Amino acid sequence: MTQRVRWSQSNAGVKAMQQVEAYLAPALDKKLLALVKMRASQINGCVYCLHMHSEEARNFGEDEDRLILLDAWRESALYTESERAALAWTEALTNIARTHAPDDVFAEVKRRFSEEQIVALSIAIAMINAWNRLAIGVRAEHPSDARKAA
Repeated sequence: MTQRVRWSQSNAGVKAMQQVEAYLAPALDKKLLALVKMRASQINGCVYCLHMHSEEARNFGEDEDRLILLDAWRESALYTESERAALAWTEALTNIARTHAPDDVFAEVKRRFSEEQIVALSIAIAMINAWNRLAIGVRAEHPSDARKAA
């Protein structure tokens, strides 16, 4: 696949998105944030973001089994109740046109997180969906593909 556009770290829009990411970093647990970003990226099929956030999760000490089983988190005992609530919310917001953010999913998030955390989590989900759309739209080159081409 050929990358359509190369975005620059100096692009004003990219910088603005990075500022939101800087706000999110201390607002939520780093491992949870990486799982949320990976789950949304799985749903959206964003190879670039899956590569980035799986690597990030490993750097934070995330267990390999939890990364492998993330797509089947409902069937695995490896995730906490808070993680399950966050992952369900991730799926609901990522698939918003279909789900319309169900009340029962929100109620579970509300049981596990403060209002401030819910806002941060929801912004994180919105941001990874924006990054996925940007990366997929420009056909951002997966680092492994770039190494293979070289």
